[in-house]
Amino acid sequence: VSKLLMQSGIICINSFISPTTEIREMAKNIIGKNDFIEVFVDAPLEVCEQRDVKGLYEKARKGEIKNFTGIDAPFDKPYDADIILPTDKLSIQECVDLCLSYIEPIIQYK
Repeated sequence: VSKLLMQSGIICINSFISPTTEIREMAKNIIGKNDFIEVFVDAPLEVCEQRDVKGLYEKARKGEIKNFTGIDAPFDKPYDADIILPTDKLSIQECVDLCLSYIEPIIQYK
């Protein structure tokens, strides 16, 4: 759907649960490498657990949720993300500014 919208001139922002390199490559190939910007929202596991208002990490640690990324399922850190947002070090506004500084020139160019 994103590719169809993009081909119609609509900018699409998608959020994928993509813990493996294979899944990220598949998304990149479907959308098209020239139109795909990978943003890695980088937060250490401890920070993810602190921010977890639903208590999912706690349930995963107790074994109540299986195959939970970062607990008992792997996570491959992206090795070539276009934008990396270390959210334990940057504010929300700083993350927004980083994304916009990367994306705005591309949008204006096209």
